[in-house]
Amino acid sequence: MEPCLTESSEEGCYVALTHKHLHAQDIMDRVRSPQAGAIVLFAGTTRDNFAGKQVKELQYSAYIPMALKTMLSICTDIRVRHGLKSIAMMHRLGTVPIGEESILIAVSAPHRQAAWRAGEEALENCKKHVEVWKREEFEGEEGVWRANRDGLPGQKTTGKDEEI
Repeated sequence: MEPCLTESSEEGCYVALTHKHLHAQDIMDRVRSPQAGAIVLFAGTTRDNFAGKQVKELQYSAYIPMALKTMLSICTDIRVRHGLKSIAMMHRLGTVPIGEESILIAVSAPHRQAAWRAGEEALENCKKHVEVWKREEFEGEEGVWRANRDGLPGQKTTGKDEEI
């Protein structure tokens, strides 16, 4: 059985965590507005390498209640400060194979400049603050857990007697 989508929303803001495949059109439709002249979409995909190592896949885990609360807080703040019509953020949990999306962020605004800036800020704040962790699986090595932030070193785990 496919795990259920976990979501939260308030005026002009939508956030979700899911184990299902992410679809760009779905999130763009959530922010579409006749008052918006721009929709910016960011799609973060699993790449096949990190720091010179061959990546097999990524596995994402989250403290769901807190992650949703943090995501919604980020979105509501950015929506107000950038004058957006809408903002939506979806993060995938579980295994994300090479080439598939782990996060989608869409923003709509009357003008493109605000949409570009807000989209990037939303991504950076998500990576910095949201309670999501990833396990990198490398070819020929043990997996490494790390905070969902670019460039920070992971911690090797054996998987024995450990609860994540």
